[in-house]
Parts: sequence; C-alpha cells; structure tokens
Amino acid sequence: MMLTATDPSTGQVVREVPAAGPAEVDAALAAAEAARAAWRDRGFDGRAEVLRAVAADLRARSGELAPLMTQEMGKPATEAVGEVEKAAWCAEHYAEHAAAYLAPQDIASDATHSYVQHLPLGTVLGILPWNAPFWLALRFAAPALMAGNTGVLKHDPHVPGCAAAVGEVFARALAAAGAPDGAFANLPLGTADVAAVIRDPRVQAVSFTGSSRGGAAVASLAAAEIKPAVLELGGSDPCVVLADADLDAAADTIALSRIINAGQSCIAAKRVIVEEPVHDALVGRLRDRLAALRVGDPRDPATQVGPIAREDLRAALHRQVTETVASGARLLLGGELPDGPGWFYPPTLLDDVTPDMTAACEETFGPVAAVLRAEDADAALAAANATEYGLAASVWSTPERGEELARGIAAGQVAVNGIVKTDPRLPSGGVKRSGYGRELGPHGITEFVNVQQVWVGPRRG
Repeated sequence: MMLTATDPSTGQVVREVPAAGPAEVDAALAAAEAARAAWRDRGFDGRAEVLRAVAADLRARSGELAPLMTQEMGKPATEAVGEVEKAAWCAEHYAEHAAAYLAPQDIASDATHSYVQHLPLGTVLGILPWNAPFWLALRFAAPALMAGNTGVLKHDPHVPGCAAAVGEVFARALAAAGAPDGAFANLPLGTADVAAVIRDPRVQAVSFTGSSRGGAAVASLAAAEIKPAVLELGGSDPCVVLADADLDAAADTIALSRIINAGQSCIAAKRVIVEEPVHDALVGRLRDRLAALRVGDPRDPATQVGPIAREDLRAALHRQVTETVASGARLLLGGELPDGPGWFYPPTLLDDVTPDMTAACEETFGPVAAVLRAEDADAALAAANATEYGLAASVWSTPERGEELARGIAAGQVAVNGIVKTDPRLPSGGVKRSGYGRELGPHGITEFVNVQQVWVGPRRG
C-alpha cells in the first residue's frame, strides 16, 4: 500500500510513500518498548534537552518544513511558517514547565508521609489528522515525552512528507543527546492497520485528533483493551455576538477565524449567532471583510485563502452549502465551485440560517460562515448549545457579560472578545461529541501518567 500526497492547488500527486508493513510496525513498537526505561531515567532535565533540540531544529529548518504543508495540504505559506514556530514553542514550553506540572503533591492523611507522584505509562500512540501536521504532532508528542513516555506517531496518510519530517526532527535530536532512538518514531500506516497497533500490548495509551466518527472507532478499540485515550474531535463552534459587542472587532475576528487554513479547523467559528438588534450591521461588516479576501496559490505570500485539502472534502462542503440554501438560507457571498485546477472554494456567507439546516447541524470544514438570528441573549445561548458538539465557542459582548455567558456554554473552551485558539499554556479539548480529555497546559500532561498515591507509615497516633 502507498500513502499518497496530492497538491490540492493543482490536483497533482506529489509524493508516494510505502506504508509500513508488519515487520516495520513490530520493529518500531519493539524499539519504543526497549527505550522506555532509559528514556524515563533521563529525568526531566535529560528529556528537556531533547525537546529543546527539537525546537531549535524546527526553527532552523522552517524554510524546508513549512513548504511541505503547503504542498501536501494547501496551507498558505505564511500560515505554514507560523505553524512550525508554534510547534517549536510547544516543545520549549513543556521542556521548561513539565517538572513543575508533574511535581509530587503532598496530601495530609493518617500516614507519616503521603503524597501523589506522576509516573509514565509507557508508549503512547498519537493518531493525527492532516490539517495542522507539525503543530498537532508536537501537541501530542511534547507532553507525552516530557512525562517520560515513549511515543509513536501515526499521521494522516495524506501528509506522509510532513510525517516523515517530524520523525526526522526527533531522530536528530535524540541522536545528538545520546538518547535511545526508539523514544519517538514516525510510523507510516494506512487507516486499516491502526486497529492492530491500538490493540498491541506494547501501546499503553492513545491520543486521537480527528472526526467524531473516527474518534468513536478509536475509543471503542482503546476501551476494549482498557487503555486510556484522549479524543479531540469535531466541532460546530458557535460565535455569539450580542447587541453591546464591538461589531468591527467582532467582524474582523470572525472573518479571520473562517479563513485560517481555508476554514479547515476544528475550533474555527462556524455558527455565527447574532442578537437581532445588531444582526444586519454585523452581517454587512462580515460580508465586506469576506469579499475582500484573496483566494489563490498558497505559495504566494499575498494569498489569504488557500485550497480545500481534498476533492472529496470540497464536494462535502459544497453539498452543505447547497442544502442549506435549498432549505431557505440566503446566500450573500460565494457558494459556487470555481473553474480551473485545484480544490479551491470561495469565502461564503450564509444568512438566515436556522438550527435545522445542514450548515448549522453539521461541521463545516471550509471558508463558510453561517449566520443565525437570536431574539436576545437567552435565545443566543440556547442556539449555541443546540448542537451535538462542544469543542469551542466565542462570545462578543462586554467582558462581564461574556464571562457570565461562558458559564452556560457547553464547550471545552470559550474566548470572550477574541479568536478561539490553542496555546501550549492552556488546556484544550471538548465535551459531548467533541471528545474527552484535555491536551496542552498543565492538564494535558497529566492525561498519560499514572497518578500514583504513596502512603508511608507507620500510621500516626
């Protein structure tokens, strides 16, 4: 089997990589198992040495790494450079803070001394999607490795060049530090081969980022083997704009959220829920901003919106738009398949969308904004929660009202008067069908450790 990368701006195949066979899979898992003790025993300082080297290598090679994303999944060049930098930041963050995040915690009891310590589980398998190949790899790997686990990366089969590059960055850093080379490895797998790796007893935990359907399959497999899993899944993220919002700032940020990575982000604002008194004013501003965006070759630094990553994904997005319009929504901008090569899709604005329409019910993975009206703040909150997803949300109002509304929103993270984003310092994750567990921040590194209670006697009294 071959893993095939296709340039979405041209539709041309740019890379084919053989998928790992049974012998290669066994060798990678055996090496990870063999490296466990030595990697754990390096301690936080020794592991941080490797992660800092990873960060330095990412920055030094940004000029060759970023174009891989542009080539294999269409990320605009400026965004690709930013992603490499963010991945390096994640490695550095955990190199600096892991020891404090996992410091033993003294807890008073009837013992002479009782405490909790955080011990590695073993090998963690990371199963990742295509839309942020370097950032998502480091978001999984940095905390897992700094906690003392070894890691195996199963990346999306459509970005094999990016996956191989991540593996090479870690291989260089491990070799330079004299660390065991099995501590982290890229394992090029086809989708059909993943189940066997999850079941393999040498894998102790799973981190999955992707669709809700894929997450359900991974969760079932991990649960059957009684292995912990973290799932970061899809979202139909609400953006609530109340009557007292700064409409210019809101429109600027919503437009940006809809076109970063051509709108192919789980945490991008997708359902824009606007309080009735400012609906028309916000929609007008949003239309102006979306209409001014430049769609084109992702290699051109002036391009703001690149192509959709795959032809089937563009077809699914267009279906969502056409079904929503057929149900009565107003198409104010875009919504037509362009002529020419590649899988481009124009920034699209849908108004008068209702909760039962396709664009409000399904996750729209592309530069499409669906605007819903709300009579008041209570109706806006109800609309925000009227989804099976609960990944992220945003609120535009006064800071005080925004924080109050955030407490009522069923989502793993809420941005008040700002864009929803991931940050190595802050936990990220979802509820409902958007998954469970957390990544990043102090919470993310504790997902794949044994929280071990130690009781030292004799008993007091």
